[in-house]
Amino acid sequence: MNIIKETKSDRIFNFINSLILTLLLLMVLYPLIFIVSASISDPDLVNQGKVWLFPRGITFDGYRRVFQDAQIWNGYRNTIFYTVVGTVLNLLVTLPAAYSLSRKDFYGRNFFTAIFTFTMFFGGGLIPTYLLYSNLGMRNTIWAMLIPGLAGMWNIIISRTYFQNSIPGELKEAAEMDGCTNMRLFAQIILPLSAPIIAVMALFYGVGHWNSFFNALIYLSDKKLFPLQLILREILVQNVMSAQMMTSGEDLDLMAKQAKIADMIKYAVIIVSTLPVLAAYPFIQKYFVQGIMVGAIKG
Repeated sequence: MNIIKETKSDRIFNFINSLILTLLLLMVLYPLIFIVSASISDPDLVNQGKVWLFPRGITFDGYRRVFQDAQIWNGYRNTIFYTVVGTVLNLLVTLPAAYSLSRKDFYGRNFFTAIFTFTMFFGGGLIPTYLLYSNLGMRNTIWAMLIPGLAGMWNIIISRTYFQNSIPGELKEAAEMDGCTNMRLFAQIILPLSAPIIAVMALFYGVGHWNSFFNALIYLSDKKLFPLQLILREILVQNVMSAQMMTSGEDLDLMAKQAKIADMIKYAVIIVSTLPVLAAYPFIQKYFVQGIMVGAIKG
């Protein structure tokens, strides 16, 4: 049995590659560790720069305040709703559109692809869009968070490429010979074979909805509809405004106390808001990598 020996250049390459990957790992891992440590540390020690890796002055008061705040729980519930419902609606639009555009027998598919692609580079602008949604009665409703961005052309392109490269044409022909309709073909044959790309699209859209706050900032004024990210922004903005308005000694003491509480809540909310995404990713990582590789645009 022949054993391939590493040359000196191979060892140098592997060492440099391992060094670069280790540095990248530390760059990604350190902020996560710091946020976790800061969320359970004394805010005074955090602000003084004494917490840089491990927690000091451990306290769970930030998490206690988060779980006792009805406004934060309402934002958390709204974010979950927007993420789940929005992702389902995105998939219901993106996957059929991508499959239709992948069919060579679909008349006018190049025209529709060009029209859809046009939206990637040109838009109506913020003010016309705001007026449009206001006239449609979507402002200050849940639809302002679900309808905009219902389908992203980039995701449609990735899904279309997956259908073209992974679903054999002979399968479609065999189903049609057996009398299978296009709707039944898509629902009972194509979708069960497309778990990787479905997982990728669900992750893309889900993370986008989970982190979305701009549409809520523009179109929502009812705090009962605010997502968690906008609630966190309100906490930070209110803390900054309070600091600018306070000048006396008592005000400064109150400002320091409010800033301490805001810091505890800020780090705790960051952990609470990112934990579901971090917990879900390991279960779909396999499909994510497979779907990206297969659905990538090939020259």
